[in-house]
Amino acid sequence: MGHLIGIDIRGLSHNLFIESLAVFIFSIIAAKLAEWGLRAGATRLGQWAHAELGKQIIEMAAQPLSFSILLAGAGSAIAVVPPPGRIGFASFAIVKSLAILVWLSFGMRLSVVVLRWMAGKEGRFKAIQPVTQPLFEIAAKLVLVGSALYLVLITWGVNVTGWLASAGIVGIAVGFAARDTLANLFAGVSIVVDRPYRIGDYIRLSDAERGRVSRIGLRSTRILTHDDVEITVPNSVIANSKVVNESRPAGPSRMHLPVGVAYGADLDVVRKTLVEAAQSVAEVSNDPAPRARLIKFGDSSVDFEVLCWVENPKLRGQVRDAVNSAIYRNLVRANGFPGK
Repeated sequence: MGHLIGIDIRGLSHNLFIESLAVFIFSIIAAKLAEWGLRAGATRLGQWAHAELGKQIIEMAAQPLSFSILLAGAGSAIAVVPPPGRIGFASFAIVKSLAILVWLSFGMRLSVVVLRWMAGKEGRFKAIQPVTQPLFEIAAKLVLVGSALYLVLITWGVNVTGWLASAGIVGIAVGFAARDTLANLFAGVSIVVDRPYRIGDYIRLSDAERGRVSRIGLRSTRILTHDDVEITVPNSVIANSKVVNESRPAGPSRMHLPVGVAYGADLDVVRKTLVEAAQSVAEVSNDPAPRARLIKFGDSSVDFEVLCWVENPKLRGQVRDAVNSAIYRNLVRANGFPGK
């Protein structure tokens, strides 16, 4: 009886199907243990300061790792009792494809988390800002999806040479069709990285457009002019223009006011009159103090330039009007205009 039982036990131990089932069951246990270990480690890591990103990554990796161990066990179980011909090839290809898709999903979620964390570190990563974050997310997802598709095709034994050649041709065609859009996108990234201006700064373009920056996008920049009109300027245009940032570096903004006086006027009196006119406007800064310079001798006037500084660039238009009005009144009283 015992001998018969011993024979039955030895027979069962060599049964391939039972070995395959044992391998798969062991993989289930290993997968659960790995997932439990990672989640426990993430919980302990979360107790440390500045470890939130690491905790999120470990928690996200727990399920893909567990599923990968399970898939590895399934592949090993299939290898114990390999199916014949194409069925066996398809079985292994399915297992590998599922593993690729699992890690593709993990990679896409990981890229979003890491990029958002980098965008939140203001000043630490120049290229990755809240404005450019969506662009980098799209680029990361395209790379991951393309890589995953390439690996899946290879897994199923598909020749990818023709596919790559076709993709290159399509990419060139799309690049030509969307060259203006791509130029704006690359210019937008360079603006975010170089930061020649920020939201709230007053800038002046080479085409004499001037205003306050209200929004910086990947395709365009919006400027609110002194007429309260918002204009949208493509970033490629700004990248090829001379940009004067009147708000940077921080400090008073200088204004140039040309003034012409009659020949024969007392230059010292005129200079004093111009400076006093600028000083009479409350918004004009006293440090640096206003000054007046003789620039050139015109055909019918002696041309001066009044230099004064304004703390708030938003008030440049109002201050210019106020200073010019004060200059006019003072020069009329001093009889200093041409023809007087």
